Amino acid sequence: MSETNVLQKIASSTRQRVDRLKKETPLGNLKARVASAEKPLDFALALQGSGIKLIAEIKRASPSKGPLNPDLDARELAGSYARGGAAAISVVTEPTFFKGNIQDMTKAKTAAGLPVLRKDFLLEEYQVYESRAYGADAVLLIAALHEVPALRSLMVLARDLGMSILTEVHNKQEVEKALAAGATLIGINNRNLEDFSVDLNTTLRLKALIPPEIPVVSESGILTPRDLALLQSAGVKAVLIGEALVTSPDPERKVRELLGTPAVIARHE
Repeated sequence: MSETNVLQKIASSTRQRVDRLKKETPLGNLKARVASAEKPLDFALALQGSGIKLIAEIKRASPSKGPLNPDLDARELAGSYARGGAAAISVVTEPTFFKGNIQDMTKAKTAAGLPVLRKDFLLEEYQVYESRAYGADAVLLIAALHEVPALRSLMVLARDLGMSILTEVHNKQEVEKALAAGATLIGINNRNLEDFSVDLNTTLRLKALIPPEIPVVSESGILTPRDLALLQSAGVKAVLIGEALVTSPDPERKVRELLGTPAVIARHE
């Protein structure tokens, strides 16, 4: 299945889901919840400061690997991430291909007390309001799913609601699209959606196309402390890690190991 077909299949499923949700919970209801919600935490600010930051992801499954940790407890896992030193939490809420749910996001934020990113396939404004209504502090916008005007429009709405935006790219054309839309935080996905292979060089190659004042988050295929050290040396501000954490028997320890090892690498070398 080609990369375009993978995204189209997920996007089609998402549109059907959103159509159902609009009937169950009209937009007006979501806006009312947003109006009474607590002010969002500053996700972008959490990624600033010295050293590379870790965004720890809650993910039950993936299309490429299948089930990862289908019975995970979002509260327990988020608490472990926070104790381990994660700067923020990412929660995959897509239900069909990733077996996620939006309630995981609310539970994770309550347990961790950290800024939470909603990672899903956001196609329209309804989902941006939905994200904020359920406690998201930031949203993922996938450049491949939008033309520049639509991408810019979703960014403006998310910012108006007080959220940060992580704009995801995985090739040169999408970097150009993200920059044209006004992205201020860019995530580079190292996964090739055509064959599901992962190459950290994708981050190194595309980062060179992004102005230095825009922080870069590297996503996918980051499994070891050495991976973090490589990305940090290239000026990457943060990494988003899911698989290595949700499959670990001790996620708190794994977060500490990943964050603490660059100094160890330096000593050994």
